[in-house]
Amino acid sequence: MPAVTVEDLTVLARVPGPGLGDTVRPVVSVTTAPQGYEGEGFPVRRAFAGVDLRHLDPFIHMDQMGEVEYAPGEPKGTPWHPHRGFETVTYIIDGVFDHHDSHGGGGSITNGDTQWMTAGSGLLHIETPPEWLVQSGGLFHGVQLWVNLPGEQKMVTPRYQDLRSGELGLLATDDAGALVRVIAGDVAGHRGPGTTHTPMAMVHSTLAPGARLDLPWSVDFNSLVYVLAGQGSVGVEGRPIRAGQLAVLGAGDFVTVSAAERQESRSPNLEVLVLGGRPIREPVAWAGPFVMNTKAEVMQAYEDFQKGRMGQIPAVHGAPTEVVEG
Repeated sequence: MPAVTVEDLTVLARVPGPGLGDTVRPVVSVTTAPQGYEGEGFPVRRAFAGVDLRHLDPFIHMDQMGEVEYAPGEPKGTPWHPHRGFETVTYIIDGVFDHHDSHGGGGSITNGDTQWMTAGSGLLHIETPPEWLVQSGGLFHGVQLWVNLPGEQKMVTPRYQDLRSGELGLLATDDAGALVRVIAGDVAGHRGPGTTHTPMAMVHSTLAPGARLDLPWSVDFNSLVYVLAGQGSVGVEGRPIRAGQLAVLGAGDFVTVSAAERQESRSPNLEVLVLGGRPIREPVAWAGPFVMNTKAEVMQAYEDFQKGRMGQIPAVHGAPTEVVEG
């Protein structure tokens, strides 16, 4: 699991620990993500399945894509499909993914890179492995997060951000037992490269066996901890948590995660995503690829898509040209 690694964590800025009066967030719930398939058949874990949207707000949906070792000819992606009313954040840990959209955004991302697409008023896009990866096969692992937009911003002009791994904010814990990669938001005064419409933070941390992460967290943000690999505990109670599980945390100043002393051989460290944002607290009408405030707005989105108002498929060499609704 390469993403971004640092050989000597002691050279990094340190994450401050809890101070007098600071509160470690308690655990509200721990759920296990069911497994399924997305797009043309790549395996995913539905990280938010079974969790009340009120606890997730401002987030809507998250898939852990893989981890899977593809044989030659097996790598898969998605066909062209529309989106409106939210942002998609695709973070690649292992492998390569190509993106193209009808608003002119596009590029390839690999270990530690992120594609941040604001669908806004609507566009068509496609995500696929490059042809050379389809031919050769190889390891693929990533995450896609859907971030809601408030009603007043649902029809903003679409935007694409290409965030490279070298731009991430990098921090370490006091004992250098954990590496903290800040993808978006402000953590301990260090900002990630992602520009967000909705105030939020997104962190990927690697904890060595037995290490503890105390992460300062904005008190007006919610907080979610998802385990990508390994096992450990979370929250003031030290609630056990393992790969494929999501912890919803309550109010407080700090998020605390600890890695178990013993990890599996194929997952030598505890790998976690820590997510949070300022709740939007608006009605959510969600159908397929559209996330709006009302059913009427969703129906309008389908009509606009069917009438070609979300753009046309650009001429992209080798990309399929069939559009699906999501």
